[in-house]
Amino acid sequence: MLMMNDDLEGALKMYLQCLDKEAYFEAHEVLEEAWHPLRLRQDVLANLVKGLINGAICFEHMKRNKKKAKSRAERVIVSYERHKHLCKQDIENYTLFKSAIAKIENLKKRYKINYDDM
Repeated sequence: MLMMNDDLEGALKMYLQCLDKEAYFEAHEVLEEAWHPLRLRQDVLANLVKGLINGAICFEHMKRNKKKAKSRAERVIVSYERHKHLCKQDIENYTLFKSAIAKIENLKKRYKINYDDM
């Protein structure tokens, strides 16, 4: 399932599919592979991608339902909240990013994840 390159568009598509299947850890992994090259070249999209990576892993905590899962999830969601504003119409793959953010927002409601500007 993992990609062996930095194809951001492909990674975002796989990320969305993984979220739909509740495969949150896999969503995190798929997008992380595309994030590394973005980070290394200091691409403006690196922080947005990192936020989505953390958004996915937040729900993995909830899915596993371990002790303190909700408090862990609420700590992890901070990165997503900090960077989601970077999704603007002029960025590459805007439609895919917008879809990813919509899915994360819906998952936040479903799992009752709060963000209090921690």
